[in-house]
Amino acid sequence: MLPIRDDTPTRTFPLVTFLLILANGLVWLWEVSLGGGAALTSAYLRLGFIPGVLVGGHEAPVGALHPYILTTLTSMFMHGSWTHILGNMLFLWIFGNNIEDYLGHGKYLLFYLVGGVVAALVHLLSGPSSLVPTIGASGAIAAIMGAYFFLYPKAKVQTLVFFIFITSVRLPAWVFLGVWFVMQLFQGTFGAAQGVAVWAHVGGFLFGVLIALTTSRRGRAHTEYGV
Repeated sequence: MLPIRDDTPTRTFPLVTFLLILANGLVWLWEVSLGGGAALTSAYLRLGFIPGVLVGGHEAPVGALHPYILTTLTSMFMHGSWTHILGNMLFLWIFGNNIEDYLGHGKYLLFYLVGGVVAALVHLLSGPSSLVPTIGASGAIAAIMGAYFFLYPKAKVQTLVFFIFITSVRLPAWVFLGVWFVMQLFQGTFGAAQGVAVWAHVGGFLFGVLIALTTSRRGRAHTEYGV
C-alpha cells in the first residue's frame, strides 16, 4: 500500500516538514555524488548507526562521530536508494504536515529527532551485536505515523493498493496505519524483512502514539481546568 494524500486540513504551512525533506534530499544528492564503492561505504560507516559499536563491543569506524550516540541523528538523514528516500519523503509529507500543525514547529522538530533516536535504540535492542550500519528516516517517520494514528484515526488516506492490479482506495487512517504497523510486527517477529530495521519502525510508531496520547490529555486538562 502506498499513500497518495490525506484529507486532514492544516492551519499553517509545514515549514519544518519541508526543511526536513530538503535536508534529506541534499544529503542524498551528496551520497549520489560519492558514487558507489569505497567512498559511499565509508560514509555509511562513519555516519550510519552501528548497534555493536554503541554497546562497546566493537571499535568505532575511522572518522565516526564522537560521542558515537550522535550517529543516531546523522543516520536518519541518509538513505540507501532512490526508492528508499522517495518512499520515506512521501510518507513524511503526507503525515508530517498535520503533526507539525498539531505540535507547532519547534516541538515537532524535537519530536521528529527524538522519535528517530528512540527508534534507533529499539533497533539496537533487537540486535545489539549487529555491525550493519543502519540508515534512513523511517524510524522518525514511524513516530509521526503513530501520532497520526492516535490523533486522526478517522481521516481518509487515498491509497494505491498493489494486488494483482493497481487500484486506488480511500482508507480510514486507523486502517491504513494499523495494517502498516501489524505488518512491521509480523516481519520483525518472523524475520520476513531481511535488511530492514522493522523494530525501529515499531519502536518509533509506539513512541509517536505515546507522545500523542500524553499531549492530547494535557491539552484537555488545560481546557477543562484552565491551567
